[in-house]
Amino acid sequence: MINFDFRPERYFDGTGPNAMLVKLLYPESQWGEEISIYANVMDGTYYFEAVDFYGNEINLNPASSKLPLTLQEIIIMIETMDINPEQAQGNIALTLSGIPEAESSVYPDLEAYFSEKRKTYGLR
Repeated sequence: MINFDFRPERYFDGTGPNAMLVKLLYPESQWGEEISIYANVMDGTYYFEAVDFYGNEINLNPASSKLPLTLQEIIIMIETMDINPEQAQGNIALTLSGIPEAESSVYPDLEAYFSEKRKTYGLR
């Protein structure tokens, strides 16, 4: 059973000022798009950033937080990512409309959540 209330104690392992939280792969996209979500910390606040191959400015909600996000909050963040269509590079709007495969060493149940969701919609 997936624990949607799971909240990691911390994001950082002491090896640097940022941490990759999630790697998303969209296998149905023409180019096999990937988006990575990172956390940076400044003055006790976590700031989140999504990075793709094209350098699109992907809007995240929340963009920052005083605490590490719960699994439910990170899922909502992923499912509500959006971009300004006038500034979009590549086919990011179509990519974001898909259901990703997810990898995360910080949120162990994230992969299972998206795997189940993909199966529900007939994706493998």
